[in-house]
Amino acid sequence: GTSNHTAFRLQLAAMRPEPNSNPDAIQPFLSDESSSTGCAEGIFFPQNEAEIREALRFCRQTGAPVTIQGARTGITGGAVPSGGQIINLSRCNRALGMGWDEPNQRYTLTVQPGMLFSQAQKALAERDFDTAGWSAESQSVYRRFCAGGRWYFPADITETSASIGGMVSTNASGAKTYLYGPMRAHVLGVRALLADGRALLLRRGGQHARNGCFQLRLEDGSLVEGKLPTYRMPRVKNASGYYIQPDMDLLDLFIGAEGTLGVVTEITIALAPVPACSWGVLVFFDDTPSALRCVRELQKLRAERKPAAIEYFDRACLEMMRREQSELHSHQSLPWLPAVEAVYAEFHHADPARMDAGVEAVAKLLQAAGADLADTWLALTPQDLDKLIGFRHAVPESINRIIAERKRENPSLTKLGTDMAVPDEKLEWVLDLYSGSIRQLGLEGLKFGHIGDNHLHVNILPRSAREYAEGKALFLDWARQIIAAGGTVSAEHGIGKLKTAQLLAMYGEQAVAEMRALKGCFDPLGMLNPGNMFALDGSG
Repeated sequence: GTSNHTAFRLQLAAMRPEPNSNPDAIQPFLSDESSSTGCAEGIFFPQNEAEIREALRFCRQTGAPVTIQGARTGITGGAVPSGGQIINLSRCNRALGMGWDEPNQRYTLTVQPGMLFSQAQKALAERDFDTAGWSAESQSVYRRFCAGGRWYFPADITETSASIGGMVSTNASGAKTYLYGPMRAHVLGVRALLADGRALLLRRGGQHARNGCFQLRLEDGSLVEGKLPTYRMPRVKNASGYYIQPDMDLLDLFIGAEGTLGVVTEITIALAPVPACSWGVLVFFDDTPSALRCVRELQKLRAERKPAAIEYFDRACLEMMRREQSELHSHQSLPWLPAVEAVYAEFHHADPARMDAGVEAVAKLLQAAGADLADTWLALTPQDLDKLIGFRHAVPESINRIIAERKRENPSLTKLGTDMAVPDEKLEWVLDLYSGSIRQLGLEGLKFGHIGDNHLHVNILPRSAREYAEGKALFLDWARQIIAAGGTVSAEHGIGKLKTAQLLAMYGEQAVAEMRALKGCFDPLGMLNPGNMFALDGSG
C-alpha cells in the first residue's frame, strides 16, 4: 500500500508542477522592452492548457498574484511582474489546426498564445506546419491550403518577434493597420482560462452584450455576468482601457484587456490572400505644411487605391539617418537622404493590372501636393520595397542605439516616447504642439509614425537627468491637452503598468472604478496581471 501511495504522490506532483524558484532562472524574465524591472518568487513554463490550469491552481492555493508573459516585447511594462509568480507562455507555441470560413471564403488558423508573429508568417509562407495532433478536418483543410495560392496573416506590427497572444492582449497594430485594422479585426475566436481555472470559449458574433450588461456561459455551465463600464471611447485609434461599445461582441472584451480578465490559451485568426502586388513611395518635402498636404490627399484615397500605410518622418529623423549613413555606413543600398521631411506610403493590389493606374494617380497627387518627383523614391519590386520598409524600421532602431550609448555614460537615462492619437481635424494642431514644446525647451526630439491614423510617436532623447525630468513633465502636459482635444493617451501600445495615471486622466475616477468592477467579475481575487491598467496603490 505504501508504494502505491508513493506512486500516486509522484503522479500528482507530475500533474501539478511547481514553479522554478531559482533566482538565476527568474532573473531574465523580470523585465520587458520598457526597460523597467520587477520581482517574482517563481516562474512556470507551461506547454498546454492543462499545465496553465495547474499553474493557476498553484497560485490560487498559495495566494500568489500572477503575471502572464508572452515574448515580452511590450514597452509599457505589462509583462513586468510585481511579485508573486510568472506564467510565461513562450513554450505554448504550436499551431493547433486550420479551418475554412465558408461565408467569407478564407482560411483560419488556430494557435497557442506563445506562437510568434514571425513564426506564423514563416510557416504560412513556406506551408510548413507541424500537424501532429490536428483533427482530420484540419488536416484536410491544410492539404487544400498547401495546394492553393499564397495566404498570410494580415495583421501588421513593427516588432515581428511579438507573440500572437501578446498581440491579442494589447490589440497590437502597426503601419499597415491603416488599411487592415488592428489585431481585433483579425481575431475570430479565443479560448481562455479564468483565474479559477474555468474555461471560456468566445467566437466572433457568438455572444453580445445587451443594454449595458453581459452574461457569458463557461464550459462547465456556470455564468460570468455583470455590467459594462459606461465611458465612451474616443473616436480615434485607441488602445487605452477595455474596449467598450453598446451591444458589443463580447470577444472584444478579451482583445486589448492586457491579461487582466483571463489567460488566453488558444486563438483563431483569419488569414488573407497575399496581395498580388505591393509597391511603395518615399516622398520628401521642404516643410511640415507641404508634408501634411500630401498626407491629407493620401487620406482621401478610397477603395482599391487606399494606401496600406501612410507614415511620416520629421526633419530630425532624416538628419539622424544621415548621420547613421555617414558614421555606421548603414543602409548603403539606399540613396543619400536629403535632410528634410518625408512621407512614406505603401499600396497593395489584388489585381496586378491596377498597379500602373495606381502609380500614375499617386504621381499626380504628389505633384499637386508640391513633391519633387525627381527626388522621390519609388519601389515597384519586392526587393526595393523591402529597402523602404527597412528604412522605416531603422528609425526607431537608430533611436534605441543612441539611447543605449548615452545610457552607458548615464545609466539613469531612458528614451521617452509617446503613443497618442488625435481626431482628424487636430492633426496640424498636435504637430505644432509637439514641435513648439520641443523647440521651447531645447530638447532633442523626433516625430515619426502612423500619420494616416493621426497617430505619431514622439521620442525625446534626453542628454541629462534634467532633460529626462523635463521630457516626462512635457508628456504629461501633452496628454492633458490631447485628452481635452478628444484624443487618446495610447493608440497602440496599451496602458500596462507605466501609463495608469494617464488612463485615469483620460477617463476619470468613475470610469476606472467601473473597469475595476468589470475585472472583478472575471477575477474577483485580483490575481491576474495586477498593476496593469490600474495602479496597485488604487490611484488609477
